[in-house]
Amino acid sequence: MRHQMIASRVCLDEFLGPFDCQLDPHNRWNGWMSPYFTLDVARELSAQTIRMAEEYGYADQDTVHVIEGRADSRDTVHIIQSDAKPTPDDEDDDQDPEPLAMAIRINWRDLDKGAEHATSIAVATRAARKAARRRKPNGKGETRTVIVHVRWQWAQESDTATNVIEPNRDGLYGIGGWEWTWSCEVWWCPRCGSHANWHDTECLCGLTRPATQLGVAAWTAGCILHDRAPEATSALVDLAHLATVCSVAGEDEIDTADDTGPFDTETLGRADTFLRKATENATPADLEAAGWEHVPDPQSDHLYRITFPAAR
Repeated sequence: MRHQMIASRVCLDEFLGPFDCQLDPHNRWNGWMSPYFTLDVARELSAQTIRMAEEYGYADQDTVHVIEGRADSRDTVHIIQSDAKPTPDDEDDDQDPEPLAMAIRINWRDLDKGAEHATSIAVATRAARKAARRRKPNGKGETRTVIVHVRWQWAQESDTATNVIEPNRDGLYGIGGWEWTWSCEVWWCPRCGSHANWHDTECLCGLTRPATQLGVAAWTAGCILHDRAPEATSALVDLAHLATVCSVAGEDEIDTADDTGPFDTETLGRADTFLRKATENATPADLEAAGWEHVPDPQSDHLYRITFPAAR
């Protein structure tokens, strides 16, 4: 039986995401989700995986790569490189080996037959590296895309460690499904304190979540601050420093000093973490649409007020 796909958001613990997606909540692997992403979201996911590999090293990381060409382009070779050196047995001389890399050869004219059909993958040789330097995408046809998933810990040993992600019939890409521990992004209800999956837009207490992650982040910060100061009704946030400046109850400012006020450094840090993730790459228009009120201030052009629903 085919279940209906719904719009939701997923994350991989605190490491990846959250990302907008389509998923079947009944299609689970050991309880985990199997999401499908648009091309734009796949680009965001790709950028995050590459940043993680660059920060923590490629040895135990997976990376996702979005490769672009043209429908009428000649064949091209693309080198996806790690920071790990291959074992000496794989080198035919005594020179210091180049980092382990994968060579992705794409026949752009055959892409209509399927991305996997048009793509060949192998450990990069010197000849493949030269071919990648010589053959760049050309043509003036429609932009085409191939998405490649590399599991670096197996790349040297297994032919299946690197694969092409075929889009489904709706043009969405299933990345990490039945493999990664994707879980639904949750939101906190500031009225009753319960959690709900992102696609469950109404809490059991009747409160409907905001439509955007920025709105939910404001609510989440409110939940955290309410734990220490139930009277808090809003907070001032300086996005230039990504920090909560103060909390407010009515017209009165609540002391945020950790030695005299109700908040400690850990509480404010948790609130700021949620706000930092939500505001990354947010524009002033995004903030305004989410109900963040810009507050004129001679010391900062990035001061905003976020308002919390009253706790029950």
